[in-house]
Amino acid sequence: MSRGKVRSVTEVCADCSASDPTWASINRGIFICDECCSVHRSLGRHISQVKSITKGQWSTTLLAMVQHLASHGANSIWEHSLLDPSQSKHGKKKPTPRDQVHPIKAEFIRSKYQFVQFINKQKDGEVNSIDDLSKQLHSCVRTNNLETCLRLLSKGADPNYFHPEKGNCPLHVAAQSGQPLQGELLVIYGADPGAYDANGKTPIDHARTEGHKDLADRLIECQYELTDRLAYYLCKRKPDHRNGCHFIIPEMADNTLDMSELAKQAKKKLQALPNHLFEELAMDVYDEVDRRENDEHWTAAHENASIVSDRQGVPFLPLNPDFSATRNQGRQKLARFNGREFATLVIDILNDAKRRQTGVMSPVQTPKGKQSYNNFFPIL
Repeated sequence: MSRGKVRSVTEVCADCSASDPTWASINRGIFICDECCSVHRSLGRHISQVKSITKGQWSTTLLAMVQHLASHGANSIWEHSLLDPSQSKHGKKKPTPRDQVHPIKAEFIRSKYQFVQFINKQKDGEVNSIDDLSKQLHSCVRTNNLETCLRLLSKGADPNYFHPEKGNCPLHVAAQSGQPLQGELLVIYGADPGAYDANGKTPIDHARTEGHKDLADRLIECQYELTDRLAYYLCKRKPDHRNGCHFIIPEMADNTLDMSELAKQAKKKLQALPNHLFEELAMDVYDEVDRRENDEHWTAAHENASIVSDRQGVPFLPLNPDFSATRNQGRQKLARFNGREFATLVIDILNDAKRRQTGVMSPVQTPKGKQSYNNFFPIL
């Protein structure tokens, strides 16, 4: 759903209390101002998934999820020790709108989200393991108590936890219970819409069986989120999943037969990637699309400003410590692609994603752990 203008429900930035925040951190359930947003973006999507609330595309339920969390105290999860008078003397002072972005706001935001220094680290009664937290999450998603589920996820609950007695995952429960906002939250934290329960049913199957058609349709969209986002980036259209069309493959405006040898070699290397490396590359290109779109939204929002600090930009994908050094290098190389080169890469990925879904395996399968897609990038 296109949102021309969406006002936040909190009226102030979650990190510095500036008025009229125009960005959201989806996985944190908060709204943030321009300056704090620049810090969030520099941390990377593995820390904060940032999205403009005045531009771009929002699904109805995703927007409702963020608004619900923001208005029901999600920020208190990330600032628990700041809000607790007995612990506030040990925490950092919360910035004000007039404080400098660097280092004051930046240090506070890193402490709050990257190092999660202010969350409640105490045990919840008898809950003393990830398994216990995940079982609580499994039970809670049948309700509309989003903030409790976010708190459990913040402590490490597994969104794909397979309950040994129930024979299903939290997303199956949310779908069966008709909880679309819980479904959005679980997917944001990595839940698989195509996961099977003990009876071979997916969350989509359960939503349909229980008559939750809109939820089933949304879960299908979530299942194709990566390829949908890539297609929309190029042609501003998404597939019609309700009618069985799951891929849109855009064409270059000046698509001709004179493809360079370099481009042909790159395409062959892409097709030869084993599935796990292809998935990594596709996810990294998705992150690069997100970075480029947010840059466009930032520029559009500040086009009348006389000076826009270069500190607000994110010139390439930030380092993700969970990834290998080689993969991080490959991710950063994506920023060097010009518009045409990047569009060509996106189209090649969309074509190969569709090909792989039909069951045609990669022609080259070599031992996992002894390769990287980094040699896919020609010359760079």
